[in-house]
Amino acid sequence: MLKVTLEQGRELADVALEQLLPAASEYPISIHRAMRHSVFAGGKRLRPVLCMETARMIAGSLPPGIEELGASLEMLHTYSLIHDDLPALDNDDLRRGRPTCHKVFGEAIAILAGDALQTRAYEVLSELCCPPSARVRIIKEIAHGTGTIEGMIGGQVVDLEAEHRKPDLATVEYIHRSKTAALITASVVTGGLYAGANDDGVCKLRSFGQAIGLAFQIVDDVLDVTQTSEQLGKTAGKDTAAEKATYPALFGVDESLKRADGLLNQALQSLASFGTRAQTLNDLAHFLVERKK
Repeated sequence: MLKVTLEQGRELADVALEQLLPAASEYPISIHRAMRHSVFAGGKRLRPVLCMETARMIAGSLPPGIEELGASLEMLHTYSLIHDDLPALDNDDLRRGRPTCHKVFGEAIAILAGDALQTRAYEVLSELCCPPSARVRIIKEIAHGTGTIEGMIGGQVVDLEAEHRKPDLATVEYIHRSKTAALITASVVTGGLYAGANDDGVCKLRSFGQAIGLAFQIVDDVLDVTQTSEQLGKTAGKDTAAEKATYPALFGVDESLKRADGLLNQALQSLASFGTRAQTLNDLAHFLVERKK
C-alpha cells in the first residue's frame, strides 16, 4: 500500500512540476534546461508526498491544488541540492544517479538555476488555491524553514564551518535539524495548514515533522558510510572524506540507528490522537527510517 502511495504522490508532483516549470524550449533555453535537468533527475518526491498525505489526513481527502504546494517544496529542495553540490560547498559530481547541474551546465548556470527554482517556488506559493490567511502562514513557514535561523541555509553554514573539527552533539543536531529536518517539517506543517488544521493539530504535526526529519538525516549519514555510490545515486563516503559533523562520526553506526529508532517512536506518538487517519503518515515515517538508500 505504501508503495502505491509513494508512486501516486510522485506522479502527482511530477505532473504539477511539468506544468509549473518553464518548458526546456522557453527562452533563455540554458537556464530552463538546467532547472529541468535537476528537478526531473529522479528522486522519491518525499517532501511533496509528506505534504499531500498530511493534507489528506486532515481533510479526509486530497484538497484541490495541494499538488502545487508539493511541487513548490520540491523546487526548493532541488534548489538546495544544486547549490549543495557546487564546488564551493560540497563539491559533488553525482546526484540522483546523474551528473550534477554544474557538471553539465557550468557553475554560473547552476547557481542561477537554483536561484530560479527558489524564485519560481515562491511565485507558485503566492497563488495557492487556499484562503489568504493560510497562504500567508504557508509562505512564512517555508521561508523560515529555508532561512538562516534554524533553517536550511543556517544549517548549511554551520555544516561548512564544522568541517575538519571534532564534532559535538549540539553542533551535529543543529546542522541536522536545520539543514534537513526544517524543510521536512515545513512540508508536513504546510500540508496541514493548506487542509485547515487547527493550532493544536499544527503543533502535533510540527512535532512529527521535527522527529522524522532528524531521523531521516541520521539514516542518511549512516547510509553514506555503509552504501555504495551506485546504491545511493550520489557519491558515497563524502561525509567521511570531508570530516563532516555527523551522527556516525560522533556515535558510530549502531548507536546512530538506535537514536533514529527513538525519534521514529516520538514521531508516531505525536500523531497518536489522529488514530487510524494517521496510518499513512506512520507508514511513511517507518519508510524514512528503515530505507536502504
